Amino acid sequence: MVLRAELTALQELEKLSGLFLWVEFSLLLRDTEADLYVMTLLLGYVDPSDPCFVAAILTITFNPLFWNVVARWEQKTRQLSRAFRSPYLACYSLGAAILLLNVLRSHCFTQAMLSQPKMESLDNPTAYRMGLALLGVGSTFVLSSFFALGFTGTFLGDYFGILKEARVTTFPFNILDNPMYWGSTANYLGWAVMHASPTGLLLTAVVALVYMVAILYEEPFTAQIYQQKASLSHKRS
Repeated sequence: MVLRAELTALQELEKLSGLFLWVEFSLLLRDTEADLYVMTLLLGYVDPSDPCFVAAILTITFNPLFWNVVARWEQKTRQLSRAFRSPYLACYSLGAAILLLNVLRSHCFTQAMLSQPKMESLDNPTAYRMGLALLGVGSTFVLSSFFALGFTGTFLGDYFGILKEARVTTFPFNILDNPMYWGSTANYLGWAVMHASPTGLLLTAVVALVYMVAILYEEPFTAQIYQQKASLSHKRS
């Protein structure tokens, strides 16, 4: 029975990976003419064959796919919790892996910017200050989200059966949905503007696109488990 459950989970994960890539491709096809114009302008500065650029694209795409696939696998099989003998230790381990992958992503992002030409129209003090402001706003959203959710709430504790009493609705979640993702996107955008980097702007668009796909998978699940929790609490009362 355990083997059958694991095989079923693996099949579902394969479907999830395929759907993840299909949705990402479909969203790319929905660009407007203005978006295409901007992308064409940016691509005039970018060498897509540059190894640093390729590495940045790979890490940006891989990271959310990795944590969604692993978390869904854990939610289906509880293999990580059994391996670590604790859902908390398993969640902490996944969180540490995600942090390391994000450090690698940021490093590849920066190296890709440094290896490609700057945009002269952005290489000025005003643009630098705007980038710094975006970095400040993004960091505020990321850090406040982390403090509101805690470590397990930030790093997919829901999938390990580690639930809060209710969904968090305090700042910054009362300002916008998914502030961690959009704060991270603002950080990359600010970093790109500060470096006057069209490569960074293009990579930031990829970051935003990949996060949008990730949200499509994560939001329904989070809403579902808290609805189930509320239903169980109501029945017990």
